[in-house]
Amino acid sequence: MATTLKNVAVVGAGTMGADMAVRLAASGCNVFLMARPGKSRDSFAPRAQRSAADLGAEFGKLKLELVPTLQALPWKQLDLVIENVKEDLDVKRQVFREMVALAQPATPLASNSSTYSVRRIGEGLESQQRMLGLHFFMPAHLIPLVEVVMTPHTDPTIAQHIYDEMESLQLKPVMVKQDVAGFLANRMQAALGREAWSLIDRGIATPEDVDRAVRYGFGFRYVAAGPVLQKEISGLDVTAAAAKSLYPDLCNDDGPPQFLIDMVSRGECGMKAGKGFREWDDATIDAERKRYGKALKAALAILQSEED
Repeated sequence: MATTLKNVAVVGAGTMGADMAVRLAASGCNVFLMARPGKSRDSFAPRAQRSAADLGAEFGKLKLELVPTLQALPWKQLDLVIENVKEDLDVKRQVFREMVALAQPATPLASNSSTYSVRRIGEGLESQQRMLGLHFFMPAHLIPLVEVVMTPHTDPTIAQHIYDEMESLQLKPVMVKQDVAGFLANRMQAALGREAWSLIDRGIATPEDVDRAVRYGFGFRYVAAGPVLQKEISGLDVTAAAAKSLYPDLCNDDGPPQFLIDMVSRGECGMKAGKGFREWDDATIDAERKRYGKALKAALAILQSEED
């Protein structure tokens, strides 16, 4: 099915915005990326060229145009607008306020926020029936999942239309029918993360072994089947029995463990700070990013091979 999304605007040219723009343009959309003068705009071209190369696309042939302001977008032509400004609720509300005023009445208005619900962003604004979440995952040009998030006000026909359009762009949408914190994927990821931090905090396993257990154990199976299908294969009776035995012993903390808070207070925030659970310098950062990107592309190729 060919997409009817001919003209799409992405508002905000940070890392996510740039990769989203490249992915949509590589799928055949005319993309208008709002990038105000500054660091993000200056760094856009080199990043976009690398992302296009990852997709096997020639950056110079993509229909992708930078515009400096919201007012400069071709509002009468747009079929979809995706907000991707910094994770600041007041800033997002102001952007949505301007989008509502500038957009054509039927144009869907989406947010890529992973922190704030679209219901909160659009609170008090007109035409909330056309607002929804459209949440991509980093790196957005490679990871095919996109969450279509409905609020209590979202018109179901608009949400389904966007879902169908994402499929036509060869993305893998999921419909999130309630605007809950974390939506779908991040809620599941957070549950795993809470248990991982607990296992480290209790001295049951090292950070390295936690990563190894996921990558080479049950996480390895996720390329072939998600958690529901895996248990369908192994037997739901076994799953129910295991849940009854194991769930009472799982971590149920309502906040991060103290050791993680202490690491952050010392500035040990991971790769970007040069230290987390391991030491990072320019050489190790470059090597890890290359390894990570190569592994993601290999996993994507496996998933795409199922569709051939």
